[in-house]
Amino acid sequence: MDVSAGIVGLPNVGKSTLFNTLSSAEAESNNYPFCTIDPNVGIIPVPDPRLEVLQPHFDTEEVVPASVELHDIAGLVEGASEGEGLGNAFLSHIRETDALVHIVRCFEDDDIAHVEGSVDPVRDVEIVETELLLADLETVESRLETLREAADLGNESAEEELEVFERAKEALNAGEPVRSLDVDPPDRTHLEEVHLLTMKPVLYVANVGEDDLHGGSEHVEALREEAECRGGDVLRLCASLEAELAELEDEDQAMMLQEMGLDEPALNALIRETYELLGLQSFYTAGPKEIRAWTIPEGATAAEAAGAIHSDLEKQFIRAEVYAVDDLDRHGGEEAIRDAGDVRLEGRDYIVQDGDVIFFRHNA
Repeated sequence: MDVSAGIVGLPNVGKSTLFNTLSSAEAESNNYPFCTIDPNVGIIPVPDPRLEVLQPHFDTEEVVPASVELHDIAGLVEGASEGEGLGNAFLSHIRETDALVHIVRCFEDDDIAHVEGSVDPVRDVEIVETELLLADLETVESRLETLREAADLGNESAEEELEVFERAKEALNAGEPVRSLDVDPPDRTHLEEVHLLTMKPVLYVANVGEDDLHGGSEHVEALREEAECRGGDVLRLCASLEAELAELEDEDQAMMLQEMGLDEPALNALIRETYELLGLQSFYTAGPKEIRAWTIPEGATAAEAAGAIHSDLEKQFIRAEVYAVDDLDRHGGEEAIRDAGDVRLEGRDYIVQDGDVIFFRHNA
C-alpha cells in the first residue's frame, strides 16, 4: 500500500536520531535548525511477534514482515506557514504523508540547543500545530473562493461542498484541527482531496532522557494532558538510548534492556503504533517458499486482500480459507486446525481480521 507517515517536530528534538536508528537512510543530525533540507524516506519492517508464532509450524525458506514508510521531515519553526525557514517546502513534504508522528522534546540537556531557548512541550506542540492550522486555513479559504464562484454559476456539487468547507474554516479559526470535525464519508472525501494537514491522525512521541525512561517527569505529564485535549496518544522513548541499543548484538541488547527494566526497544512500539495510526493491518500467507505478512487497510475484504498479493487473484477469486494465527498454538499446527474443522471458508466480501492466515482459491 502506498501510504506513509511523516516524522515532524521542531529542530533538535531527536527526529533524525530516531530516523537514523530506524533505517539505513542517511539523515543529517547537525545541532542547528533547518538541518534536514529534503525529507528522507525509510521503509521500516514492522516488528511482529505473530511471525514468530507462525515460523515453527512451517518449513519455509524466508520470513517477510510487513513494512511502514516513514519520512523524516526537517524541523518546523514558527512562521513556517508564511515561509519562515524553509517552511513552504517543509509543509509540502508533510502534505504528501498520510499521518504524523510528532516528536516532542521532554528532556533537559545544556549541550543540545533548543530553537526556542527552553524545554516546554506544550509550547512546542502549539507552535507546530499553529503552523499547520494556518497553512490549512489558507488552503480552505482558497477552496471556498473557487466553490463560491462555481456555486454562483449553478454548480450543484459545489453548493454541497461549500457547507463542509465552511465548517472546516470555522474549526480552524477556533484553533481546532479539521480532524476534530464529525463529517459524513462523502464530505470527508471532499476534505481529503485538498490534503489538509490537520486532518491527518497524529501520534505524539515524548523524547525523554535516560533518567526518565518510564515517563514520570513534568514535561511528559504536560504533553499527555495536551495530547489528550487534541485527541492524540503519547508514546515515550529515549532517542539516544534507542540509538545505543540498535548498535548492540542481540544478547547484549537483551541484557541492557533488562537492566533498564524494559521489555523491548521502544522503537518497536513506535513502528507498530505508526502502522495502526495509518489504519493498516496484516494478514498472513504461509508455505514452503515464504511466510509473509501482507499489508491491507482496516476493513478490507477477502477479495481486496487477494489483490494485495496479485491483481489476478482478486479477479479470479473463488474463496478464502481462513484461520487465526493464535489457532496454531491452540491446535498444534495447521493440519490439526483443518482436522478440527476450524478452517473457515469465506467469500469475497468477508472482512479480513488482523492476524488472519489465508489461503486463496482462485481460477488461475
